[in-house]
Amino acid sequence: MARIILITGANRGIGRELAKQLAADGDTVLLGARNFEGATQAAAEIGSNAHAVQLDVSNQASVDAAAKKIEADFGRLDVLVNNVGGVFDYAQQASTADLAVVQQALEINLFSAVRVTQAMLPLLRKAQGARIVNVSSEKGSIASMTAGVPAYGTSKAALNAYTRNLASELADQGITVNAACPGWTATDLGGEGGRPVSEGAASIKYVVNLPADAGTSGFYQDGKSLAW
Repeated sequence: MARIILITGANRGIGRELAKQLAADGDTVLLGARNFEGATQAAAEIGSNAHAVQLDVSNQASVDAAAKKIEADFGRLDVLVNNVGGVFDYAQQASTADLAVVQQALEINLFSAVRVTQAMLPLLRKAQGARIVNVSSEKGSIASMTAGVPAYGTSKAALNAYTRNLASELADQGITVNAACPGWTATDLGGEGGRPVSEGAASIKYVVNLPADAGTSGFYQDGKSLAW
């Protein structure tokens, strides 16, 4: 039976490429996006295994409506990929960071994932061996963190903390929760110079496809564990 997979921010970039790769493998992929027109076009280009879902991760009503739509159309959710991210504040330093930018990064990189996860959990609980994959970054690794991108790094570290906290809570419910780092990828956020989007998406796909006995509360990049 094909898995039902929801990817947020899937109308472009890594999210769209991940949807393309998973759909090619036979999964039913739901492209969640605030830009429904863009998601609809992307789904049509990917093929019959892809479906657009109106989903503004910053809006609770939109998230709740998306959950109801998925329940009505598919009845369950096997995999949730929290892919929406932003605010790579390369020009800032921690000592002088604009608090408004830090708050914006937390909203996009942390609170949106929490909001979507809470709304989708009832659907994940209806599946066997469901999993949640939070798209994080090595910049959020406390073990290797250095100066720079304070809003982005701190918000991704917070997402990592949420990943571990949720993984521990849901372990006895058969739902795994892991984090995936796509690496520096040539997207609108990453800019020029990064590796191909297909490689970044493949790094996330590896975590989506982890075997059932791989455990929970892991942090991966290109099939290798990263330090939290």
